[in-house]
Amino acid sequence: MSSSDTYNLDAMLADLDALVSCESPSRDIERLQSHAQLLSGLMERMLGSAPTLIESPVGPHIHWRGGNDPKVLILGHHDTVHPAGTLARLPFAVRDGKATGPGVFDMKAGIIQAIYGLSEIREASGAEILITSDEEIGSYASRELIEARAKATGNVLVFEPSGNGDALKIARKGVGTFVVDIAGRASHAGLEPEKGINALIELAAQVQAIAAIAQPEIGTTVTPTIATAGTTENVVPAAAQITVDVRVNIVSEKARVETALSALQPTVAGATISVSGSINRPPMHESAATALYAVAQSVAAGIGITDLQGIAVGGGSDGNFTAAIGVPTLDGLGACGGGAHADSEYIKIKTMGERAALAAAITRALVNS
Repeated sequence: MSSSDTYNLDAMLADLDALVSCESPSRDIERLQSHAQLLSGLMERMLGSAPTLIESPVGPHIHWRGGNDPKVLILGHHDTVHPAGTLARLPFAVRDGKATGPGVFDMKAGIIQAIYGLSEIREASGAEILITSDEEIGSYASRELIEARAKATGNVLVFEPSGNGDALKIARKGVGTFVVDIAGRASHAGLEPEKGINALIELAAQVQAIAAIAQPEIGTTVTPTIATAGTTENVVPAAAQITVDVRVNIVSEKARVETALSALQPTVAGATISVSGSINRPPMHESAATALYAVAQSVAAGIGITDLQGIAVGGGSDGNFTAAIGVPTLDGLGACGGGAHADSEYIKIKTMGERAALAAAITRALVNS
């Protein structure tokens, strides 16, 4: 069984530097293409064969196959939330036991750990790697592929970052984004405000109505996150918009929340409301992770991990999709660290080898089962 000592940490950091220093923002097809080529070269060097690049409208997905009938799908993404140019002010850096840089935690270090882990086991031939290009923007271009490969392999290991306390993620909420558009009518705010239909006043009422849909006692949150209205200071606003973040624990809450949002009614005479969006990622129930979490716990001690934990989290991932179609799924196997999506994003360098070893050990156990 490989241990953390098996892996050359300097080499892992050099490859991580290369990935982080090649920016890959969502929807930036040119940069995602360059990043995919870089990853393709890394996989060929470490795993002995090159992956297939699968083109999509939002950039290439990267699919590596070990050659035998696969029993494990290692799942991740190479797009990041950080816009092009972030690297100029936040370059990759190593100091005080941490590595920092845009996308280092979510989730380029996880990709490195997965590749290095597979490189040390002959059982890699029974695994696949799928790295998609659009997880951060809903996985609309990759969901069908993800679900197909999950069904074909029968087990999914998601290399999204770990949870608090370096825990694996054994359950996730369902996630959706909605946009509420409000249409009114403009008029001069000083001369004849009565001739306008004030979309901003309607927005104020709708924010309260939207927030009231939440049922936090059962884990359903409905949170207005962005609001815009108006064009200039002396015009009654003719349009307004509210963006809403929704999270659910219970499958039936998807229909209730979507129905409630679609039923919003205007309170200002003459205003109209339209709602778009959906709960795109279904909840990942803890039962989906039970068998794989048990495997992870059984092999952890053998590679020196004595306190492996599993937690439920509020964020979604592509593991939500694979769990929802009945494929055993374990998430949070990627980097240990924190600050996902923030300038403070970092990983703990000392954990990279042990998490690569954990990836290898779980894969070996599943392939040989």
